[in-house]
Amino acid sequence: MYKRHGEFFRFIIVGGINTINYYWIYLVLLELIKLNYLFSHVFAFCLSFVISYYLNCYVVYHVKPTLKKFIQFPLTQIVNIGLQTLLLFIFVEWFNLREVFAPFLGLIITVPITFIISKRILKANEHTNR
Repeated sequence: MYKRHGEFFRFIIVGGINTINYYWIYLVLLELIKLNYLFSHVFAFCLSFVISYYLNCYVVYHVKPTLKKFIQFPLTQIVNIGLQTLLLFIFVEWFNLREVFAPFLGLIITVPITFIISKRILKANEHTNR
């Protein structure tokens, strides 16, 4: 039970690091470079993705990164970026929220979903490798 809760706690911490990384890149592109908010979002997400993969492997799930997992990890993140992008669009266009704050609302929904998906990918077949 502690292990399961520990994973989620570490996932939240790593997620916080990833969120800061993503949001900093997003704001630089949006506010300083003056790029479109959706382009800024997707670009920031992709840049922070690689760091996220390694932090999740080493810190959250304590698994060895492999090429196979690295290739599969983005497939699971398609759900994450798709849902985040849709929510960002809805919050900005339909609810007239500022582009600067809208990504945080999407996190409330996407974090638990991302935890489940990434755990299934990164820990797949771990019991058979021991």
